[in-house]
Amino acid sequence: MSTEEKLIILADGAKYDASCSSSGITRKNTGGIGNGAYSGICHSFSKDGRCISLLKILFTNCCIFDCKYCINRKSNQIKRAIFTPKEICEITIHFYRRNYIEGLFLSSAVIKNADYTMGKLIETITLLRTKYHFSGYIHVKAIPGASEVLIKKLGSLVDRMSINRELPSDQGLLLLAPQKNAQRIEHVMDLIDQNKNKNFVPAGQSTQMIVGATKESDYEMMKKSSRMYEKYHLKRVFYSAYISVNQDKLLPSLELPPLKREHRLYEADFLLRFYGLQVENLLDKNHPNFNVLYDPKVDWALRHMNEFPKEINKASYLDLLKIPGIGPTSAKKIISSRKYFKITFEDLKKMGISIKRAKYFILCNGLSFVNPKMLKKDFIAQNIILESKEVSEEKKGVQLSLFYEGE
Repeated sequence: MSTEEKLIILADGAKYDASCSSSGITRKNTGGIGNGAYSGICHSFSKDGRCISLLKILFTNCCIFDCKYCINRKSNQIKRAIFTPKEICEITIHFYRRNYIEGLFLSSAVIKNADYTMGKLIETITLLRTKYHFSGYIHVKAIPGASEVLIKKLGSLVDRMSINRELPSDQGLLLLAPQKNAQRIEHVMDLIDQNKNKNFVPAGQSTQMIVGATKESDYEMMKKSSRMYEKYHLKRVFYSAYISVNQDKLLPSLELPPLKREHRLYEADFLLRFYGLQVENLLDKNHPNFNVLYDPKVDWALRHMNEFPKEINKASYLDLLKIPGIGPTSAKKIISSRKYFKITFEDLKKMGISIKRAKYFILCNGLSFVNPKMLKKDFIAQNIILESKEVSEEKKGVQLSLFYEGE
């Protein structure tokens, strides 16, 4: 089998791993230039905000595991391929010299056993770093069950390492991936965290959880994410909407991936990481799932209308963060400004704070931006949905920003 054929197979096999950003488009070449359907290139971001293109491939899709949700499981009749370490190095350098990529994302199915697979990954990266003198960004997936010696060796060679949790509960993992072990997975996370320094996984670690393959609620998924962030100091938890690629009675029968649910989980994850909110600020056991029609802050606010409207001139920092449309930067501006004067709606606009969404949940000097009689849950919900649709229409054909603009 040629290297090009292997590349097509093993780039395609890696596309379901969401542990680095990827476009997910399916547009094919119909006679023009380029092909958006091919897998193989994904993106990450540097500390200064630059977008970095990565070659995203598997070392092999030959697997001894039979995870029910995975396209590469051993019982599937698919084309199989295995790279040699030299082939991966040559492809990486070839693509780098042509400015296609700036780094490598390398994962692998488990071939023979965990230590053997890790040994092959280490051999590849060692060759790339030493013989080919490649100093670019490298992200490698660790293999659960591999020895600590091999984990530490790989960690000294790469910039970021990740190991996928896959399913948020131990029961779910036992049901759909019985050959994997939750304790082994989290042991590797702990090992990476305990050894992290400027020479060992300097860009930190991440993980991935599948959304919708098992019956865990959004609350359970966010609680698991929160615990992993706190315990293992992860850089990111990636959420991957379940895609039906296999037939099995234990798998859910979904016509389409739950992409809206995935999106709401990412928004909630952002609130945990950058707003300092807790899961309980968004969900609880009585309301365990997000409403996909609204972002998590709006969803929570509509379920707690007894706490609103909040007076801008008196609300605490945490209370300001709970207001839809107000984030950490805006909250700090408000707290700083009100030391000198009482803030009005015009002052909020001058501060650059958008009150389009916040207007339903705030007071300025006891005054409401909208008619108080209209501050009913159903009215607010309907208006927010309509406003969201209007924004979507306005943004059609507009270049998207790489940076988060809303709060």
